[in-house]
Amino acid sequence: MDMTIFFSVLDSTIRLTVPILLACLGGLYSERSGVFDIGIEGKMLFAAFAAGAVAAATGSPWIALIAAIVTGVIFALLHGYASITQRGNQIVSGVAINFLAIGLTALIGKAWYQQGGKTPQLENSARFQPIDLPFAQSLKDIPVIGHVYEGLISGHNILTYTAFLAVPLTWWIIFRTRFGLRLRAVGENPAAVDTAGISVTRLRYSGVMICGIFAGIAGAYLAIAQSANFAPNMSAGRGFIALAALIFAKWSPIGALGACLLFGFLEALAIPLQGAHIPGLGWQVPIQLITASPYILTVILLAGFIGKAIPPKAGGVAYVKER
Repeated sequence: MDMTIFFSVLDSTIRLTVPILLACLGGLYSERSGVFDIGIEGKMLFAAFAAGAVAAATGSPWIALIAAIVTGVIFALLHGYASITQRGNQIVSGVAINFLAIGLTALIGKAWYQQGGKTPQLENSARFQPIDLPFAQSLKDIPVIGHVYEGLISGHNILTYTAFLAVPLTWWIIFRTRFGLRLRAVGENPAAVDTAGISVTRLRYSGVMICGIFAGIAGAYLAIAQSANFAPNMSAGRGFIALAALIFAKWSPIGALGACLLFGFLEALAIPLQGAHIPGLGWQVPIQLITASPYILTVILLAGFIGKAIPPKAGGVAYVKER
């Protein structure tokens, strides 16, 4: 693999990591509060459709981003109502949102635009464009450092930088603020939090809503940053990969960044490996094997190298206030 292909794979890794990382960070807030959210995939899909439709109607990526975030929060509140207020099964609620998103976005897209479920192709002005960082062009001829700065760090859109900056911000919120302490406590022992006079319901809704915000940004990235329109099922399982990365990272923001970069790298590696043959055997590498590699790697690493990933003790369990 020459340097051109190597840097191309790394650049693709960064771009493909962004939606997984955003979804993973959103899931971290929700699951740290004790609410498992399988429906991140569905919220990303709803948000992507909202972003694509609003961007096509208004021509503004910022209005489309707001629409995507609002859509993500609405379905997060729906999941919260079913799981927190009504104390329903969190897994069932999340799966229901996923099925609803797959069918409803395609149905509405076909009815509105008559393009097979897709939204209209967007002009560049309706999308988030790459940003050239200072001195990127003047430093690009410097070996290694210039290539890294100009080719990998510079030239991404604002949602990409937002996703990576959200990692240290999330770490600080979770581990260095009063809100983060309470959020972790409600995921471990909600009865103790309730005894201290803190609302378990409010904290869990906060975690779920933050998850909706991140899912909304991830959906907007797919529709108006990475692509130029919405396409049916364009999230393509990234919400599930984010959940696998969250388990792999043991519910840590820094670990989540590493896991998402790894999964993004495996996805980026699938592009140059398409049609490649295994040396000495002549067999073509199955693309399905490359696609499934993040899940396989998660199972192998958790089973043999990283050890048991222990989720928040109260995760997935509806809290019933003692009378």
